[in-house]
Amino acid sequence: MGGSGGTGSSGGASGSSGTAVKGARRPELRLPALEPFGGGELEPDGDYDGLEFREADLAGQDGGGARFMDCALTGCALDETRLQHARVLDSVLTGLRGVGTNLADATLRDVEVVDARLGGLQLHGAVLERVVVRGGKIDYLNLRAARLKDVVFESCVLVEPDFGGARLERVEFVDCVLKQVDLTAAVLKDVDLRAAAELGIGRGVDRLAGAVISPGQLIDLAPVLAAEMGIRVEG
Repeated sequence: MGGSGGTGSSGGASGSSGTAVKGARRPELRLPALEPFGGGELEPDGDYDGLEFREADLAGQDGGGARFMDCALTGCALDETRLQHARVLDSVLTGLRGVGTNLADATLRDVEVVDARLGGLQLHGAVLERVVVRGGKIDYLNLRAARLKDVVFESCVLVEPDFGGARLERVEFVDCVLKQVDLTAAVLKDVDLRAAAELGIGRGVDRLAGAVISPGQLIDLAPVLAAEMGIRVEG
């Protein structure tokens, strides 16, 4: 069984309050020997323990409320797959692809998501704890009203991610490209954006309290901040 959250990176720099930024705790996964998934379709409220889903076509299937424990999903197709209220625990998800995957109100705990290619991923109302999203590209990620704690986005591209009304605590963005982020009504605590490769805020720049950015990012965000505050900048 995967370990439930080892020690992660420690925040070494100081934020505006003069206190160190708390780093996210990363999952420590040790998958057991896995049995191959026997095929067939996912079942609502199904229980999947210690299984390997390799190159499985799960498009259009309904696994709402299912539990995935100590599983590996590799190269699976998830177009319009319904996984509302699913629980994904101590698992590694590699090379997932699909459009319209529905993980609304799901729980992801001690999970690694590697090289995903997803569009319109629905995670609104979800709970993510000790999760690493590494590599890949996710377009129109919906995390509205979600709760993220100890989450790391690393070397990935997020196009128009929506964090509206979400709560983010100890979340890090490392070598990520963030395009037109929506932070409307979001609450941030110990969110480290300094290592983001690109940081574009579409809406909710006023919600950056609780985040740490670099001096260069502050300069890049100056026009957005000025517009938010109603400041006219003229030559």
